[in-house]
Order: sequence, then C-alpha cells, then structure tokens
Amino acid sequence: MTQVRRAAASVLLALACSAAQALPSTFGPVIGSALLCRSQLDNAFFHSYMTAAFGPAVKHEGGAFWFKGDATLWGKQVLELMVSDDTDPTVFIAAVIDSKPEELEAAIHAAVGVRHKAVDASQTPLRVSNPGSVIAYHNDKSKIYCARYKPLPPGP
Repeated sequence: MTQVRRAAASVLLALACSAAQALPSTFGPVIGSALLCRSQLDNAFFHSYMTAAFGPAVKHEGGAFWFKGDATLWGKQVLELMVSDDTDPTVFIAAVIDSKPEELEAAIHAAVGVRHKAVDASQTPLRVSNPGSVIAYHNDKSKIYCARYKPLPPGP
C-alpha cells in the first residue's frame, strides 16, 4: 500500500508542477521594459524568468527559445515570447502581440509614453523607438523586439 501512495503522490506532484502557473506580478515591468529596450538584455535571465512563468520553452528554433502562456502587455494579448540562445552575436527578446502595429504603438504610448515612429512611408513600415525597440508587421499581428550586440568579454 505504501508504494501505491508514493506513486499517487508522485502523479499528483507531477500534475501540480505541470499546471499553469500564475503570471508573476513583475511580468509587465520586467518583460515590457526589456521589449522597449529600457533595461539590460541578459538572455540567461530572461530564459530563466520565462521558464519560471510559463514552463519549458515550447520550441527552440531560429536562434531562440519560444514560450507560450496567458499574458498581456499594454492591454494587448501576448501570443508568443522569444528569447535568444547563444548562437547569434546579438541578444534579443521578442513578443508576438495580437494587435496591429499601429494599435500596439498607440497602446504603448498611452501606457508608458514611448513612441515608435514609422521609418518609411511603405504600407508595412517598421516602427522604431528612440531606445531602439522595433515593432514589425507579423501577418495581421505585431512583433515587438529589442536586440543588442553582446558585450565584448573583459580585456586583459
């Protein structure tokens, strides 16, 4: 009977660990600031943060770990989050948002005062903020990201 109880406890523990976790209250400030290029980008930190918030990455492709979970930023639904791995000379964080770029830009401006200006007059222009955050068209949605070159290792 003891083995049956241990097995049942193991199953319950596994189910509890795999259940959706509550989103940290720091999600908006931490991830939102990073996407707006308002904080230091450290892919190891963001990978750990997103794993704690959403569980393991749903895929690892294109130089990034991809996460899915129930989250909003600036009042808009987040569909996917990506954080770079170490295969690229840049470190980045990105999100696909269920909103058109012009709507996302307006929501960000209203919430935190950051403007993303269109870089050209094309039908689907990139929108870039002064700190370097970019909003791009992603079909009928938006992709927002911040990318920086990795710092050089300390010299001799």
